[in-house]
Amino acid sequence: MVNIPWDVYPRPQMKRNSYVNLNGIWAFSAEDYTGQITVPFCPESKLSGIGRHFSEGAPLVYRRKFSLPEGFNKGRVLLHIGAADQIAEIYVNQTSVGTHTGGYESMTFDITAALQAENELTIRVTDDLRRFQLPYGKQTQTPGGMWYTPVSGIWQTVWLESVPETYIEKLSAENRDYSVTISVTPALAGKVVVPELGEFPLENGKVTITPETPHVWSPEDPYLYDFSVVTDTDKVDSYFAIRSLEIGEADGVPRLLLNGKPYFFHGLLDQGYWPDGIFTPPTPADYKNDILAMKRLGFNTLRKHIKVETEEFYYQCDKLGMIVFQDMVNNGKYSFFRDTALPTFGMKLPQTSHKDPEQRANFLTGMLSTVNQLKSHPCICLWTIFNEGWGQFAGDDAYHLLKKADDTRFIDAASGWFRVEKTDVDSRHIYFDLWHKLKPGKKPLLLSEFGGFTHAVQGHLFDPNKSYGYGSCKTPEALQERFDKLYRDHVLPMIPKGLCGAVYTQISDVEQEINGLLTYDRAVCKMESEPMVRLAADLQKAICP
Repeated sequence: MVNIPWDVYPRPQMKRNSYVNLNGIWAFSAEDYTGQITVPFCPESKLSGIGRHFSEGAPLVYRRKFSLPEGFNKGRVLLHIGAADQIAEIYVNQTSVGTHTGGYESMTFDITAALQAENELTIRVTDDLRRFQLPYGKQTQTPGGMWYTPVSGIWQTVWLESVPETYIEKLSAENRDYSVTISVTPALAGKVVVPELGEFPLENGKVTITPETPHVWSPEDPYLYDFSVVTDTDKVDSYFAIRSLEIGEADGVPRLLLNGKPYFFHGLLDQGYWPDGIFTPPTPADYKNDILAMKRLGFNTLRKHIKVETEEFYYQCDKLGMIVFQDMVNNGKYSFFRDTALPTFGMKLPQTSHKDPEQRANFLTGMLSTVNQLKSHPCICLWTIFNEGWGQFAGDDAYHLLKKADDTRFIDAASGWFRVEKTDVDSRHIYFDLWHKLKPGKKPLLLSEFGGFTHAVQGHLFDPNKSYGYGSCKTPEALQERFDKLYRDHVLPMIPKGLCGAVYTQISDVEQEINGLLTYDRAVCKMESEPMVRLAADLQKAICP
């Protein structure tokens, strides 16, 4: 097949020399449709070749034939699917090889026993937004405002990998202060080879490496150490970074420290939507382009908002130097009145919803899956558990569970207004003129959402007749002036008092929501680089003179 979409190695932190990409044209059927689809794009997207959302709960059936390249099979053959929303059943030559539940996690199946000389792969995916049980993020059956087109089916790369009979099933790199611990599962004997540091033997499947003079990672200097894990039968290539995250005190106020120094997390909300691919950008390079565009404007942080991306996104953030605040994906019913309208203006009702045990269990399962999948990426510096009460329940318990899974990063247990006791940061949202409510306390203060000024760029709108945001600017100059004034009048003066970071809404327009610094198609940047970089320098200087 020529021009296979998304033909980059899908798992940059665990590379082998065996890889067959199964993206491209598949046979596809759902309801009254029988035809073709382009994987890895969801059927709702233009890039899939379909552009249609099928009925909730309707099975989406993908089929394609494949044969293995000569000499490919080293002992076992694994099928990987980056993500499929929401429940995937996998068959090889009509033999079931497994199922997976959850629309945002990668999945792996050993298909060796089902293989023949010529093979047919069938993937049956069902997705139902009506139950609100599984994490779904910003998807809705009725898109509009801050709710967007639903996504179903496969939306990340499908690929094959061959491994020996005894192989490294999982690899992790845990950075703690100025050391890194490399672990493999199962606990095989072997060694870790770091070209610039030497060779280190694995003991019970792990080794801790502490360089004498570590080259630390930061957005200004995103240094990565390449390494390989070598066992008697297997070899994988990966990378790690060394950077420290601490909560300390500077000038009498609590601070978030990066590599031992107060750091201002100058960020943007990043929802990860694209006009032609929805959840999946047209090419992997589009992630890189977004990251570099925001670095050119002086930003050092992206809050990945209620979505888990492909591994390629986090790899590019690792490599290019962009901090990520990673949200967990919400489930449960949403109430505009209870969860958004009243709290936006400082009024909160007691939280009495989200008591369903199945819903709670599904959220926590998704949370732990997200952490286990992504925690080796050095770019991720903070986890956000709940956003604005969307599905929020027992925040203190969720905090303890997440802290047990990963105690090396900051945790924002409740971003917005429904605050909890157990959290590493005091996380606030401000829209409209409620800045008097932003007051430092005993925890590092984080402004995790604010702003959202709109500017409509004609010819680059998803819907010319409808728009959504928080305050309209008719010209780019008006947007630039209002943005600068917002930061200099409200954000900058709060930094000496304890503000540690601010996340503006948002990196790009998303469908009817036109408060991005980029248009939805990424064709136009609404801001000028020079004043933005000057502002970013002033923010960092204010926290660390």
